[in-house]
Amino acid sequence: MSTLVVTLQSFFTDRLIRQRQASPNTLASYRDTLRLLLVFAAAKKGKEPSKLDIDDLDAPLIGAFLDSLEHQRKNGARTRNARLAAIRSLFRYAALRHPDYASLIERVLAIPPKRFDRKLVSFLTEPEISALLAAIDRASWVGRRDCALFGLAAQTGLRASELIGLRRADVHLGTGPHVSCHGKGRKQRITPLTSNMVTTLRLWLTERAGQPQDSVFVTRSGTALSRDALEHRLAKYVRIASAACPTLMQKSVTMHVLRHSAAMRLLRAGVDTSVIALWLGHENVETTQIYLHADLTLKERALERTKPAESRPGRFRPADKLLAFLEAL
Repeated sequence: MSTLVVTLQSFFTDRLIRQRQASPNTLASYRDTLRLLLVFAAAKKGKEPSKLDIDDLDAPLIGAFLDSLEHQRKNGARTRNARLAAIRSLFRYAALRHPDYASLIERVLAIPPKRFDRKLVSFLTEPEISALLAAIDRASWVGRRDCALFGLAAQTGLRASELIGLRRADVHLGTGPHVSCHGKGRKQRITPLTSNMVTTLRLWLTERAGQPQDSVFVTRSGTALSRDALEHRLAKYVRIASAACPTLMQKSVTMHVLRHSAAMRLLRAGVDTSVIALWLGHENVETTQIYLHADLTLKERALERTKPAESRPGRFRPADKLLAFLEAL
């Protein structure tokens, strides 16, 4: 058994599962990356994947693999960088166990991530969200489920995986109504609910019935929903809603766009970005800054506060502290 085989198996069982307690999504991502790499390397080296060793996976081969992701598999820079992150994690682990390969490992770890253009986030306006929810037929069981599901997504900003994993016990509709979810990065967070959302969820949960550990949103047969199913249902309602709200036709609406829409609602209501970061479960508050760049209304509001160039400069007078406190609420 080669050094690479032993290291790779130990990387998953010891490093990821036992030490880091990586989530199933992380394990699946690393597994897929390394499987693609081994198949690519086996073809290049003319060996079976189980016969490959660490020195077969040198920096030139890793670079060629990353290029193939972009050119053959048509992956974007973000996917390329995610694959590189998984490879780096393996090689950092290998560096601790096999110092004799230090020079090769150092060259692999020196491969930089690829830079890419950051586009402005897409989000739905209030009329577009209203049109989307109005397009759902509430006369059917599936329609009532979807109304609660997509309404909750637009109001709370929960990720698709968090919505799918939501249990009845996670929904609290009494005093201080909120939903509790175990999100990305194993972070537990609670998100408050509006009165309208409380009413919608209470009606749905009454109809849904079941035990506290049952999923809130399931298929008609009672099985778990998939992300593809959510995207398919959302695309259907967007097509219907486009007749009443033509601006929806100009946007690519996904579940993540609903998450962005919830963030923009908070931002336009004057909520501080640090609070929005906690609301959405962002690891770093800088991630939330993308919403500041996307909102033209906020920029226009800032422009209105500036004085014309020809106006006489005046002495700065800070706002009254009590009024500033009330305005910041």
